[in-house]
Amino acid sequence: MTDVPLLYWTAAAWGAAISLSKDNPDVVADQVLVEALIDRALALDERFDDGAIHGFLISYELVRQGAHGDPNERARAQFDRAVALSAGQLASPYVALAEGVSVSRQDRAEFESLLNQALAVNPDARPEWRLANLILQRRARWLLARADQIFLPAAPGSASRPPVAIPLGDMAMDGRQQ
Repeated sequence: MTDVPLLYWTAAAWGAAISLSKDNPDVVADQVLVEALIDRALALDERFDDGAIHGFLISYELVRQGAHGDPNERARAQFDRAVALSAGQLASPYVALAEGVSVSRQDRAEFESLLNQALAVNPDARPEWRLANLILQRRARWLLARADQIFLPAAPGSASRPPVAIPLGDMAMDGRQQ
């Protein structure tokens, strides 16, 4: 199991580099390598760092190429496992599912519920997660304050909204485009 931290952190860093280099096909082509690294880490120790791999996979399942099934359902399964392994004491799974699934499905009620759950996490319950929780809670508040910009209004006479993907990852927390 000594390889798991190296596999996880390499995949996370490489995945972040890819997300910042979407205009560079040579870098984007490395996505299969990130997938191999994170899948191997998951196979070796799915409980690593109280569900960190599952937390990573909440967002990754939405862009995984060639996987079977609905990406939203795969992300939800990763969310459920991340929350279980962290005993609900990490804000990050709630924020990741809200941004990745709720926004793309234009499900404002779920979005607000998930972000409120992130805000309800006690940042002092696990001192080693305090900083991460405070940062993600700040993002949750930022997202909630911008819900009217993120969600389309319901069409007159319609109970639902069309699914629309909003690329939140390209927006800084202060609203500026990155």
